[in-house]
This record gives sequence, C-alpha cells and structure tokens, in this order.
Amino acid sequence: MVTVYDVTPNKLVAKVAEKLKGMKIPQPEYIGTVKSGSHAERMPQQKDFWYLRLASLLRNAYVHGNVGVGKLRSHYGGKKTRGVRPEKKRKAGGSIIRKGLQALETAGLMSKKKTGRELSAAGKKLLDASAKEAAS
Repeated sequence: MVTVYDVTPNKLVAKVAEKLKGMKIPQPEYIGTVKSGSHAERMPQQKDFWYLRLASLLRNAYVHGNVGVGKLRSHYGGKKTRGVRPEKKRKAGGSIIRKGLQALETAGLMSKKKTGRELSAAGKKLLDASAKEAAS
C-alpha cells in the first residue's frame, strides 16, 4: 500500500491541490494581493497558490500530527534579505495559514483540538488516495 511517505512531496501536493480545486473551497479575497510573509519580496506567483498551500497544510498535518499556526509559521518562513546586513530568519504571515486551516476545518478535512489541529479521517483518506494516484 502506498502512503504519503512513499511519494515525492511536490507530486503529492500538486495532486491534492487538483482535488481541492474540485471541492470548491472558497479563498479569501486578499490572496492575490498580499505577500506570504515579511521575508517574501513579492506576492506568490502561482495561479493556484491557495490550493497548493492548503494541500501543503494537509501534508504537514499528516506527517507531523498535531499542528498549530505558530509551528506552521516557522515552517513556511524564510530568510529576510536586508541589503548589506546579514540575512535573518522570519516567520511567515499567520493569516493565510489560519484562514487555510479554518477552510479545511469547514470542508471536514481537519479537526480542531485543544492545542492545535489534526487531520480528520476524511483528510487522511484524501491524502492516501492522492498518494496512490501520484505513485502510479
């Protein structure tokens, strides 16, 4: 049986993003006009950035178990270019992550716990089916 661990993350995220597009999960109005964090110089250039981020959030919840906004901000952060000064690590913006987790909760793919969120049975099923498709 093929699992999430057996498939390249990029292939899996792309496959899950396609399925999430079909589920018609609404995206916030500001998605096409804001940066993903203070470390980014420009806003995301991908046409379907929202669905790729949602798929990545699902994969992170599968791999790491219980996840929260703070942990995910560190994961999606990056180095801030500061001119001639040394670069510094910055966390990603929390709003896109928070709204994404809330949208996945509404779709029934994640569930809220006391200290974060974890993948629901429907979310695991979606990821396992996508991993099976991506492997073949």
